[in-house]
Amino acid sequence: MMQQRQPATSSHNQITLRGSTKIIVEFFEYCINSLLFQRGLYAPEHFKMDKKYGLNMLVITDPEVKKHMREILKQVEAWLMACKVEKLILAIKSRETMVVLERWQFDIQNTKDHTAQQTQQQRQQQPQEFNDKDIMGSIATTGGTVSPSSSRPHPPREKTEKEIQTEIQAILRQITASVTFLPMLDEKCTWTILCQTEKDAEVPASWVDAHPHFVHNAEQVRLRSFSTNFHRVDAMVAYRLHDDV
Repeated sequence: MMQQRQPATSSHNQITLRGSTKIIVEFFEYCINSLLFQRGLYAPEHFKMDKKYGLNMLVITDPEVKKHMREILKQVEAWLMACKVEKLILAIKSRETMVVLERWQFDIQNTKDHTAQQTQQQRQQQPQEFNDKDIMGSIATTGGTVSPSSSRPHPPREKTEKEIQTEIQAILRQITASVTFLPMLDEKCTWTILCQTEKDAEVPASWVDAHPHFVHNAEQVRLRSFSTNFHRVDAMVAYRLHDDV
């Protein structure tokens, strides 16, 4: 859907909304790929090595899986550009029982105000055709509030792309290391990506309402976060401690 390939930074080396969106979508793509490998959802021979963030990242090579993932992330990109995303969730489920075994949640906050003119311009640039198939998404049922302009805090220091990349590297390292404490997935599993948006987000027909895929009897571990000049991403994982009785 979103096919623009504009630079992530402006001529003054400041991260733009489009650049921030690109950084986050790219992080999600590598993060999801890493989890699919680390949690053994596909055999190792279906992955190849790719250098990113100063790390050796593994990415899926299966054409159908790549296409499916890219279609999801194109829509996530559109919602990010419209500042409508609240959470992105990767749920890992038993293929036989469809019980949710792990839930990787990424909370997304908009950290910078944007003018109505800028937001309207970005929405006009979004294509209107969607090709997602069999993709589940959950839509938030509550809206938000805005504060008076007089109460806004002073804007934080502008981050450089190098600083952001360092934070992303740290969170990806932690996600990889989390395999040491997560229970073994000793059964065949499948995965689903869900996106929680604001109530007024435009939703294509190929996305449907879905339950939040919570893990029953879960242990939760909060992971590192990273931020750009426009977004903050907080990560956590929930996993099942014991078999259901």
